Amino acid sequence: MNLLPTTTRPSFRRHAERVLLLACFGILAGCGTGKYDTDNPDWAQAGMPPPPKRAETDKEWEETAAPPPPAFSESRLLPIEMPPYMSLKFGVDPGTITITPDGIVRYVVVANNRSGGASNAFYEGVRCSTNEVKSYARYNNGTWEETKKQEWKRIDDLNSRYTKALSAQGICRGNAPRRSVGEMVQNIRNPIREVQ
Repeated sequence: MNLLPTTTRPSFRRHAERVLLLACFGILAGCGTGKYDTDNPDWAQAGMPPPPKRAETDKEWEETAAPPPPAFSESRLLPIEMPPYMSLKFGVDPGTITITPDGIVRYVVVANNRSGGASNAFYEGVRCSTNEVKSYARYNNGTWEETKKQEWKRIDDLNSRYTKALSAQGICRGNAPRRSVGEMVQNIRNPIREVQ
């Protein structure tokens, strides 16, 4: 029979609980004396910079007013490369291309039937940053008629293959307009197939 007193050793789990409890007390004690305000429900965020606040001067993107459709000439048209099965051929008048300060490229594009006959023209704007197009006016029978519902639409959602082709071939470079009208004209004349 063993008459020596036995010492009970705390189990490993109990020891781990004590260490964790002491660590928590240390953290809370440090929080109470530091720069954190524990009365603030967002005290965990107190050490981070506040989110930026909008000022009255901050504005959402706004489109500049579109001027009236510019005069165009069918003799100056640069052809837009289209699939051979298309019944219409399209061209853009380089004299009508403008880049606005708010990033819109406006132009007049002309559609002709491959067999000849009447032609239609469209005064449009492209936003390369959002891949959108807006139609401002349509030229038919010698007069411009303003588009009734002028709104930005996704180029990919429309059946206007020529807009997509024109954007890719010359107007846009990725999500921005090309640097100048001259660069656009050069690329429309000699389209470069770029990864966009």
